Amino acid sequence: MAAMEKIGLFGGSFNPVHVGHLRAAIEAREALSLDLVEFIPTARPPHKAGEPILPFSLRARLLELAVGSRPGFRVNLMEGDRPGPSYTYDTLVEYGGLAPSAELFFLMGAGDLFNLPHWHRGMELGTLANLAVMSRQGEDFPDIAAFVAANPDFLGGGALAGERGEWPLPHGRRLIHVDIPRLDISASDIRKRWRRGRSPAYLLPEAVERELVANREAVTAAWGANDE
Repeated sequence: MAAMEKIGLFGGSFNPVHVGHLRAAIEAREALSLDLVEFIPTARPPHKAGEPILPFSLRARLLELAVGSRPGFRVNLMEGDRPGPSYTYDTLVEYGGLAPSAELFFLMGAGDLFNLPHWHRGMELGTLANLAVMSRQGEDFPDIAAFVAANPDFLGGGALAGERGEWPLPHGRRLIHVDIPRLDISASDIRKRWRRGRSPAYLLPEAVERELVANREAVTAAWGANDE
């Protein structure tokens, strides 16, 4: 009997994708023994209304350039085909229907976990997929444990499983802490550098930087200019 395929779903605005995203995906894939990581750019992020954001088509192109042909990585544009706000709950429901035999892991930062009560059906995400919560060098682990303790209904009555940083969720899912290296790179900082005319070299894959430059007019229209 073939083993169940393990798929990581890495959602985000990727505005733009940078090496921190890519390194986190590698760390999560190795830590969780994932067969595949799918990068799913959000088309219309409901929690970032009013934030300067590149067109979906350009963000998707940047992701495809960043991922390239790396084994085990793939870009999924499913949210671009869905009308209305891009809710993670809807994405997990849809993906689960497309891959019913796969074990799904939703990759998220610790900050996203803490904000789940404010997301659309956010506290129900753990019924649809395992939640792989990434934090840098374990610095957020006490806060993750505190969040779990403060939200017993989220776990369906489960308790901390030893000291492995793993908690049981409903329907056989798990919340898993994934320790990743500390890389202080953010999309907001890259956008700020762009507006100030400063180089983002080595914060982005070279192909992504070239594509941003090639689309300078569209990028500046989205992100603005002369930030100082």
